[in-house]
Amino acid sequence: MNESYDFAIVGGGIVGIATGLRLQELHPASTIVVLEKEDRVGRHQTGRNSGVIHAGVYYAPGSLKARFCRQGKADTIRFCKEHGIDFDICGKLIVATSADEVTRMDRLYERASANGIEIEKLNGDEARALEPNINSVAALLSPSTGIVDYGAMCIAMAELFESRGGTIKRSTTVISGCETPHSVNLETTHGDIEAGKTVFCAGLMSDRLARIFGAPADFQIVPFRGEYFRLINQPEGLVRHLIYPVPDPERPFLGVHLTRKLDGGFTVGPNAVLAMKREGYSKLDISPKDLAQTFAYPGFWRLLGKNFSSATSELTASMAKGLYLKKVQRYCSSITANDLAPYRSGIRAQAVARDGTIIDDFLFSQTRHTLHVCNAPSPAATAAFPIAQHVVNQLLGLDNLDKTA
Repeated sequence: MNESYDFAIVGGGIVGIATGLRLQELHPASTIVVLEKEDRVGRHQTGRNSGVIHAGVYYAPGSLKARFCRQGKADTIRFCKEHGIDFDICGKLIVATSADEVTRMDRLYERASANGIEIEKLNGDEARALEPNINSVAALLSPSTGIVDYGAMCIAMAELFESRGGTIKRSTTVISGCETPHSVNLETTHGDIEAGKTVFCAGLMSDRLARIFGAPADFQIVPFRGEYFRLINQPEGLVRHLIYPVPDPERPFLGVHLTRKLDGGFTVGPNAVLAMKREGYSKLDISPKDLAQTFAYPGFWRLLGKNFSSATSELTASMAKGLYLKKVQRYCSSITANDLAPYRSGIRAQAVARDGTIIDDFLFSQTRHTLHVCNAPSPAATAAFPIAQHVVNQLLGLDNLDKTA
């Protein structure tokens, strides 16, 4: 006999667990199960990101990222305070090292201001007074940016979810399934489950599961490995803030940044290179199935064509530590190759349209009884609670937002 629940959530990352908590708040008497294929929650994007509590500086005004990040920062801080999770609002400095970057920095300032984000322009002297070890001709200060361990936060959220009567089935993979007129049947590695409604927060597998369950999915996940280094041989007071370069509009991601860690020290990264396996954190991890799917997708080759120079730069920097180092030395010349020690990599699950366009905003797709979180890259960890609110509203028809936002 199948197990039966009112709600099932596929994926035990921070967005999936936040969704479970929100459903419990609205329907405390309902039965809710989270299906997580790993032996613990938060193993993938949640536990392998830079740990930044984003303020929302970069995102297009009116976008879901802009709205959810701003609210999510407040929600994240509130949850951490309530549950004794360490965090640090250390602030972020976005540094310009050339006149061209100052022009781009000014546009970023206008965008952040339009989003209602606290932001301050600094000239070179003011920036160097804050961070004497950083090279800059001007900078933006985001004082409300912070750091947290999202993996630890996700574990605390999971414990809260279970204490309220929720079920988490770890080491349980959804293999297949179907939607019926009244429910969703899920075939898993530990038996079949029936749920009245199902939310898929499957990250790197979101496109595959959306297609299995018949949700509109005119995109494909292309996995990008982000490689980090931990700094050694540097003083604890190297910097007080997070240090970011001014993003290059010709490149799809934010660039290599210098991040303080809660446990002390710093990391630099990430770059962004194509992963040979969707959950392949090592350069040697290869999945013929994943590679074949990537290479067979027209959107991948169109994306590569649009970003060939950027892709070449990222790949060569991945292969040669000296080239990676140059990206960091542009704003922190005191860091040397001997200071770069190995650190864990992460994988960004990036949705790409068939025309090669990177889908920049959060993306959702829906059927009668399912809701799929199709694209939730950074700042999804910061925005987990508002994303969960949006998902539940859509799933239950509680508002009139577009169902495929």
